[in-house]
Amino acid sequence: MTLFWIFDFGFSIGRSKRKKIFCIALCAMLCALCVSAEAQQPKMRIVGRLGSGSPSDPISAATFDAFRQGLGDLGWTEGKNLTIEARWASGEAGRFVPLATELVRMRVEVIVAAGVAAIRASKQATAGVPVVMAASGDPLGQGFVTNLAKPEANITGLSLMTRELAGKRLELLSEIAPEAKHMAVLVNSASPSKGSQLKEAEAAARFMNLQLHAPEVRGPKDLASAFSSMRKAGTRALLVLADAVVLERNQQTIVDLALKHRLPAIYPWTSYTEIGGLMSYGTSILDMHRRSAYYVDRILRGAKPADLPVEQPTKFEFIVNLKAAKQIGLTIPPNVLARADKVIR
Repeated sequence: MTLFWIFDFGFSIGRSKRKKIFCIALCAMLCALCVSAEAQQPKMRIVGRLGSGSPSDPISAATFDAFRQGLGDLGWTEGKNLTIEARWASGEAGRFVPLATELVRMRVEVIVAAGVAAIRASKQATAGVPVVMAASGDPLGQGFVTNLAKPEANITGLSLMTRELAGKRLELLSEIAPEAKHMAVLVNSASPSKGSQLKEAEAAARFMNLQLHAPEVRGPKDLASAFSSMRKAGTRALLVLADAVVLERNQQTIVDLALKHRLPAIYPWTSYTEIGGLMSYGTSILDMHRRSAYYVDRILRGAKPADLPVEQPTKFEFIVNLKAAKQIGLTIPPNVLARADKVIR
């Protein structure tokens, strides 16, 4: 209709004016079409994610993929309506705060922090940008939130309940190695969550009349000497605590050293048993990272972190690896096997 009007009107005036009016009208119509097409394009949202590992690390890559899958299930597609600015600390404690600060300066709409060190750095970097805890061991004890049901500030997300589970893992370890009255605890000595986890393990050990030995571990280079220290101390079993910076980045090394020293060991996550570890008790790390996408989705759609309760896991998996048991010459009691959610044969 517009073009017909232009031609009809154009023949009633002079040729030069007719040409000028036609060009103006055509430009106006093209501009209107461009504006309309632009208006139909979805708004690109920007999400920051701060991880402890690196893209080349299998555990880091798997948790990041789980997070992206969770976003995809909720309708968020990279390059279409979402941009993810991923930053990796590569296990270096000094990198967390600068990387978190960088994400804040980029004006991301929400920061997903994977692990205690990443959450602490994000809390230090901003009080305004929403922060989603992809996996926090003890958000109350670490001061990230003041109330699980109503976080009240800019931080919310998921708790792994690592402090509460330390005692349960020690109990299971004692059941498969009842003669082991002297046990080792492998913990990142520099981890912010060390205190709460170790305190819980020590309380459980006192109740069960066990002695605990916790060798100094601050980086991958300390692992071999830590196991040598365990052997010299006469430890007979091993409890591995949760840590996203050092221990979880070096799972295969830890599992191999435990098998080499023939130490019955229990680990916090299923990923350890999948690569040869003896036992694990905990929730699924991949499910937690996938679930963190739910919080991002809610925040991008207008929800405030203070109105989103911190979630705690309700399902825990106990996994036993009989291949590992055979390798260290251990027989798992039938009553323990009967309680396992999964047995790797």
